[in-house]
Amino acid sequence: MNRRQDRPVQVMIVDDHAVVRRGVRAYLEALDEMAVAAEAADGQDALDQLAGMAVRGTLPDVILLDLLMPRMDGVLAVSLITGRYPAVRVVILTSFGEMERVHAALAAGAVGYLLKDAGPDEVAASIRAAAVDGTYLDPAIARRLTREITAPRTGLNALTGRERAVLVLVAEGRSNKEIADALVISERTARTHVSHMLRKLQLTSRTQAALVAVREGLLPPQAPRTRSDAR
Repeated sequence: MNRRQDRPVQVMIVDDHAVVRRGVRAYLEALDEMAVAAEAADGQDALDQLAGMAVRGTLPDVILLDLLMPRMDGVLAVSLITGRYPAVRVVILTSFGEMERVHAALAAGAVGYLLKDAGPDEVAASIRAAAVDGTYLDPAIARRLTREITAPRTGLNALTGRERAVLVLVAEGRSNKEIADALVISERTARTHVSHMLRKLQLTSRTQAALVAVREGLLPPQAPRTRSDAR
């Protein structure tokens, strides 16, 4: 990032809880090296504001973004932000540490992932790292990623908790939209989870997935109701 070194890092805070935004703002504004450029209540609000900031040439350097917000799934917001504004870096600040969320956020373009129990110093460190094209991960997240790399899993053990839930819903005959509604995620994210689940299990159809779920005891034995939704 070609950020001018003689000015504070400009930060946008995106979270649907005003108290979180106020807390983060208060801390950042106490640091000479950082300034809060804007606040947004959700991903769509952030995109709307970024469009205007781009016109004025005032885009933030770093965005602190929650994952679970109304109107737009956080992973989708990351993807759209990094796609439209590649110079803007996104750091996730969320309460959710499930590895499927971590993988999805990083795949969408996030350069950092923090849990909301992180200390102020960690938040500042993540922003500093992002501002110079670095990456910062919550220590617990980093350890899990390391374990995944050093001890690859196979079969059902290769699935994340979310992907196991998706497998059960697929076996119940749920469509991608119904899966999205059940898990409170976007349909696009649900489709991605289904695709990842099938790939990890080396399956080619939802019917095969349903049979695996029954065989592994995730569902009682019965004729699976599958649909032909595109993955």
